[in-house]
Amino acid sequence: MNTITNVFGTDVFNDSVMKARLPKETYRQLQRTMKEGKHLDNAVANVVANAMKDWAVEKGATHFTHWFQPMTGITAEKHDSFITPTNDGRVILEFSGKELIQGEPDASSFPSGGLRATFEARGYTAWDPTSYAFIKDKTLCIPTAFCSYGGEALDKKTPLLRSMEAINRQAVRILKLFGDQNITSVKTTVGPEQEYFLVDKDLYDKRPDLIYTGRTLFGAKPPKGQELDDHYFGTIKSKVAAFMDDLNQSLWKLGVLAKTEHNEVAPAQHELAPIFTTTNIATDHNQLTMELMQRIAKKHGMICLLHEKPFAGVNGSGKHNNWSISTNTGKNLLEPGDTPHENAQFLLFLCAVIKAVDDYQDLLRISVASAGNDHRLGANEAPPAIVSMFLGTELTDILDSIEKGEQYGTKEKELWKVGVHILPRFPKDTTDRNRTSPFAFTGNKFEFRMLGSSDSIACTNMMLNTAVAESLRQFADVLENATDFNETLHDLIQDTIKKHKRIIFNGNGYDESWVQEAEKRGLLNLKTTPDCLPYYINEKNIKLLTEHKVLTETEIHARYEIILDNYSKTLNIEAVTMLDMAKKDLLPAFSAYTKQLSDTLLAKKEAAPGVDCSYEEEQIKKVSGLCGSMYQKTKGLEESLMALVHREYDELEKAKYYRTEVFQAMNDLRIVADEIENVMDRKLYPYPNYGDLLFGVR
Repeated sequence: MNTITNVFGTDVFNDSVMKARLPKETYRQLQRTMKEGKHLDNAVANVVANAMKDWAVEKGATHFTHWFQPMTGITAEKHDSFITPTNDGRVILEFSGKELIQGEPDASSFPSGGLRATFEARGYTAWDPTSYAFIKDKTLCIPTAFCSYGGEALDKKTPLLRSMEAINRQAVRILKLFGDQNITSVKTTVGPEQEYFLVDKDLYDKRPDLIYTGRTLFGAKPPKGQELDDHYFGTIKSKVAAFMDDLNQSLWKLGVLAKTEHNEVAPAQHELAPIFTTTNIATDHNQLTMELMQRIAKKHGMICLLHEKPFAGVNGSGKHNNWSISTNTGKNLLEPGDTPHENAQFLLFLCAVIKAVDDYQDLLRISVASAGNDHRLGANEAPPAIVSMFLGTELTDILDSIEKGEQYGTKEKELWKVGVHILPRFPKDTTDRNRTSPFAFTGNKFEFRMLGSSDSIACTNMMLNTAVAESLRQFADVLENATDFNETLHDLIQDTIKKHKRIIFNGNGYDESWVQEAEKRGLLNLKTTPDCLPYYINEKNIKLLTEHKVLTETEIHARYEIILDNYSKTLNIEAVTMLDMAKKDLLPAFSAYTKQLSDTLLAKKEAAPGVDCSYEEEQIKKVSGLCGSMYQKTKGLEESLMALVHREYDELEKAKYYRTEVFQAMNDLRIVADEIENVMDRKLYPYPNYGDLLFGVR
């Protein structure tokens, strides 16, 4: 059996493969392109493409594809073979630099928010040389950005790459002021923890709601859920362990740094966590991880559910975005140091993040907005919809002492001053973790816990990078004009803490008192997607994204429209699925149960007049009453959908209508149906129940 070290990266055209297969000068020029963004001329591109093709063909590849991430939230690929015909009726295998650098998929059928009309089909994919090509299913996959004929971004990766450049520019400005001349580039790094559910495939195939929507639209709570906390970190079942092993092997071959795996809190729930890597590569890897999870689960007779809330009453699934900032010299800018110089720098970058999260809390909330995540936020270990930051007691006390100009602790006799006095040692694990905090400092990184499990991490990191870039830009503008750097630095940090400390909250985010406290502080509580989306097109947010050249105003409005449209369509699919299940399966099953009770009642009375029939009589009355109520709720849901047909709505009005009217009608229908399930004959219930699904994988 191959060891991990022998297997890792074997399906990736990585640096070691490039060194071995490319001429030295070609390799050097490609490295300049990857690290510095230098233009790669056609002659060099041709050499790289040919070497890439030869390597891929040796590994069994027959096709290549530009692998991109449209606004659907999943990946897209169009496969072309390497074959080129010859004059003698045969073929040769070719792959040109032009084909490597640019592709032309049809752009008309992807979500564009009005950027493209159906008859305007042309779109372009452009190679992202900072993310390695890889082989998947005998196809050479080339990570790319995706844009329209007019140059507008139609994907999630292009703005992410732009945001990485924005924070790089501003962070390097700051570091030069600290005298760090060896630092030429700064990159954000991410380690996204991925939660998911595994259910038995045979059971899944009998649930239309799971098939069409990814979550259960009906289902009563089973006798046992997660109350005993016996699943969390528990022994992994053999079938699940086999899946995890297969998944790890596949991910390692693709260079994905899969590190940690364990059972999560809810029955049938699990987690995979990777090691940190550069943000755009981490984004690619997370998309691959989700795709392979779903594919490999089927090989093992299971289905991987990535919906944020596939089951009511137990934990939903999130994706914890562990974010940090690193330099080309390997320095983590969010790690406290040992000298006044290092700690002043750490505090400045810390304050940049604090300011960014406070100033752009609305954009961070928008970055995780979806119909699925609306079910999850604020319940069962997911953070609330109010964005706040957890720093821990010790670091918060240090910031308080800076703000007030007071000494920190008992050892320092003079007033604490940034850049003059040393920051007390601040070990990475000096504070407890706060699972209710949306944005928590964990020693040398921030853990943003609001993402849903099916989300691409691109949007969140694009927003976060850009917001922090803006803080750093403002800081650099002040410091570059300072007559006394240390004095100005101290005042800048002190002023930032005073103005933005409202975003820091170390308490219980689930406590109702926090909702009231957050409102007093002026923090936003945007509970649903329709609540937060209008902030996307606020003037301050448009200014941020356009000034840093991350999105144009046109692209911002397009994404606003896309997310609203997706929200409404998601709820519509769910509502129509509910109606289909209620009318074709559930109501007939409940009626059949009533008939069974009635037949039993009549048979008993005929066989033994005067015998006690109270069970049957009471059940008939109860189930019949509930069936009548369910029928009315079904009609109510139908009517709420029909109302959309007879009235014109703009996209925001439509989304709000789905959230208030349609969503409420869906909940009303489910409550009654689940109540009947709890009292009826299990054999007559038409679908696998929650107990089957949550405990069905043996």
